[in-house]
Amino acid sequence: MSDNIYQFDVVDIKGNTVSLSEFKGKTLLIVNTASKCGFTPQYKGLEKLYADYQEKGLVVLGFPCNQFGKQESGSDEEIASFCDLTFQVSFPMYSKIEVNGDNAAPLYNYLKSEAPGLLGSKSVKWNFTKFLINSEGKVLKRFAPKDTPESIEKEIAKLL
Repeated sequence: MSDNIYQFDVVDIKGNTVSLSEFKGKTLLIVNTASKCGFTPQYKGLEKLYADYQEKGLVVLGFPCNQFGKQESGSDEEIASFCDLTFQVSFPMYSKIEVNGDNAAPLYNYLKSEAPGLLGSKSVKWNFTKFLINSEGKVLKRFAPKDTPESIEKEIAKLL
């Protein structure tokens, strides 16, 4: 297995397969999202990070997930519409996935193994868990859902 995230293919919210190798040389913030979560307003902060730092090489990747409190029950089309209309999300969004359990997306199994949570826990605890990846595709850090985009901005800016 490779020691970076570029080995993975994912499906975007419109159903197209995307190789994460397309993001070589970029700093990535990968987030599992939900439309009906107490943390959903973080979409605004994520969009601002993306707008402010995109030209310096930051890409935010959103992965909707319905595993926590069934807070993302809509179809990919409904999710895309919500993100566009409510938060004017312009960063890449992907097809709904699972982040834990037997059907967890391979990308998320890799992220969790590279950046375990509190006390070495591998599972993602809730929506809006964030993984920071450097420009070589290495997973640097996991941020908890309560860590707002604004609170991690300085750490991201240091990598750009």
